[in-house]
Amino acid sequence: MAYFTFLHIITLLILLVLFVLLCILAFKQTNKKILLSMLFSNFLVISMLSVFSMYVLDKYTKKARLENMTQKRILMTESFTISGKIRNIGKFDIHKCKLEVKLVNNAISGGSVKGSDVFNPVSGLGFLFKGDKETRASTIIEEFVVAQNFKSGELKNFSISMKYPPYFQKTYMNYKLYCH
Repeated sequence: MAYFTFLHIITLLILLVLFVLLCILAFKQTNKKILLSMLFSNFLVISMLSVFSMYVLDKYTKKARLENMTQKRILMTESFTISGKIRNIGKFDIHKCKLEVKLVNNAISGGSVKGSDVFNPVSGLGFLFKGDKETRASTIIEEFVVAQNFKSGELKNFSISMKYPPYFQKTYMNYKLYCH
């Protein structure tokens, strides 16, 4: 979370003052166990509030918009390119913008459908149990950095390239832009 705005700094100062006031109230406690638990809970609550408030402020102060998006599939290399423009529409500078591209294969419309094509359970311990070698991913998600050190009102061109699986048919593509 680079490029703190004055709103970020004001929020951190308010939370620091609140932390100090709650510590002063905690030190008025005579029981040591209660004092330590109050200080620890104060630290946890203020820490969580500060992290949450930084993310919320980033979401509402760092805004960008995608414009003139074009997609071109290159059959020779089994890839596709996405190009377009990104504009900072907020009043503050943006450190980095990432574009998340999600490709979803429509397995039901393609030829023979097996049960594993429609539903393929995933375990959190997938690194221990190697799955079937013939299993193909039906969803591919990749992130690309499309802008860095982005001034307010600035417009930048970008172009990204991504592998396109040859077995995908009637693909659904989704874009999400994350700026901070």
